[in-house]
Amino acid sequence: MDMIIDFPGGLRVDAHYRGHDFQTDQPPVDSAPMPFELFLASIGTCAGIYVLGFCRQRNLPTEGIRIVQRNHPNMQGMIEKIDLDIQVPPTFPAQYYEALVRSAELCKVKKTLEHPPVFDVKTVVTETV
Repeated sequence: MDMIIDFPGGLRVDAHYRGHDFQTDQPPVDSAPMPFELFLASIGTCAGIYVLGFCRQRNLPTEGIRIVQRNHPNMQGMIEKIDLDIQVPPTFPAQYYEALVRSAELCKVKKTLEHPPVFDVKTVVTETV
């Protein structure tokens, strides 16, 4: 399925995929997240989906669980390390701590970054839509 990217005005660049609209913007207007912020958020939220799934399969409560993502950039501003801390309340069963980590590591975004895709960027002339 194709993802359509368009330019609605100003510094906005939006993506449309599976009936969802993803708005991005750049400062100074800053009406939506920057594209790189969405990329970073996809890492933590993807890990969160796997942690949530793990808990739901075992009827474990998710209240009080959160993931804190720390992005460590290098001198050029590129991210060279990402920490994901799965914070659980004191009542969460300790026997599942490592399993939560293994669940988060199944994240498809993380796995894609570990084995990056090949990019083929080109200009294609089309009729106006």
